[in-house]
Amino acid sequence: MAGLILFGSFLILLLISAPVAISLGISSSLTVLLVDDLGISLDVIPQRIFGGLDSSSIMAIAYFILAGNIMTKGGISRKLVDFCNSIVGNFRGGMAHALVMASAFFSSLSGSAPATVIAIGSMLYKDMVKLGYPKNRTAGLLVISGGLGPIVPPSIIMVVYGTLTGSSIGALFKSGMVIGILLMLSLMIAISIYSRKENWPKTSEKISFTNIFKKFVNAIPALSLPIIILGGIYSGLFTPTESAAIAVICSLFVGMFVYKEIKYSDLFDIFVDSAKSSAMILFIIATSTSFAWLFAYSGISRDLVSFVTELNLSPTVFSLLVALLLLVFGIFLEGIATCVLLVPVLWPLAQAVGLDSIHFGMIVCISNVVGTMTPPVAVNIFSASSVTGLKMGDIVKGQIPFFISYLFIFILVVIFPSISTFLN
Repeated sequence: MAGLILFGSFLILLLISAPVAISLGISSSLTVLLVDDLGISLDVIPQRIFGGLDSSSIMAIAYFILAGNIMTKGGISRKLVDFCNSIVGNFRGGMAHALVMASAFFSSLSGSAPATVIAIGSMLYKDMVKLGYPKNRTAGLLVISGGLGPIVPPSIIMVVYGTLTGSSIGALFKSGMVIGILLMLSLMIAISIYSRKENWPKTSEKISFTNIFKKFVNAIPALSLPIIILGGIYSGLFTPTESAAIAVICSLFVGMFVYKEIKYSDLFDIFVDSAKSSAMILFIIATSTSFAWLFAYSGISRDLVSFVTELNLSPTVFSLLVALLLLVFGIFLEGIATCVLLVPVLWPLAQAVGLDSIHFGMIVCISNVVGTMTPPVAVNIFSASSVTGLKMGDIVKGQIPFFISYLFIFILVVIFPSISTFLN
């Protein structure tokens, strides 16, 4: 009865377009009010909501969002794009390779897929189209390359997953680095194939070591940021939360005093935008905590674990089923919402079949990223549309070969746990 009311009311609220955070909170409250057998009062819900934010790791989310906004408006993405373009710009499809490389670099600063799409797209899309790159292919590549954002560390969704499961965020970041490189290489292979097949242009400017060195020197402040952030985490000098705060300070210093593209008058808008984005994510996490606690307290979680254990599924089969489930949810829900809703439900089941927490975390993170590329709730496509002016259908058609490349790496990660765990 409790499970029917909990999930039934949640799905109904989603269908009538209620916000995810509100849906989670109302469905939890209704379950407590309508199911007398639980023997708890409604006071438990606000207690669990506030308790869900009582974690130092949660603070990293707000800091990384703020750092990403500062980097986007501080000229850091432009320096990264210029450096990447100096390396591969004169190959056929060279600017497409530069787009992927720049997305990977910016991902190591922002940790956000939409932020990566908007930052890199606003820098490269118009120039690529002027050179003769196909509009829909370029926009499609931008969507998929933005999917490096939540995979290449630091990653907001990895922080959320680590907080929910107690997994090491540093270990998740290490795995994300390996998988991010594999994703980047797969996209560049697809670019090499399609740039010849569709005769994409190349710039007339030849590779010049002098020019590469000049662009590298200009990009040193931008390139040093991921070294400081990730180097501090992996060396043990500071925690992921402390690294996020340091990312804010360093990016603010670089944007204001090195590249001088952020003025004091810009800070208010940057802080307000960051606060709005952070509040949305943190509200979802808070209300999902009460939902997940009620799910476990009512005994539904225990019954599911027993059911899955009796099926005697192998870890590989279970991983494939979880991946499919997450992909389906990702079509309709935003990635953070999917993570906070399903991880508390699925993690006990994953433990029951013997899955490693880092491997399971990579499945969760990548599947949620795939959701940002698939309509109707596709924040990467919406972000790309705002930059390019193209319709969703055109972008979806253009992204198909790159989407297949991304899915190929995802399937390898699901089937072969060692890809996620060999560094830990």
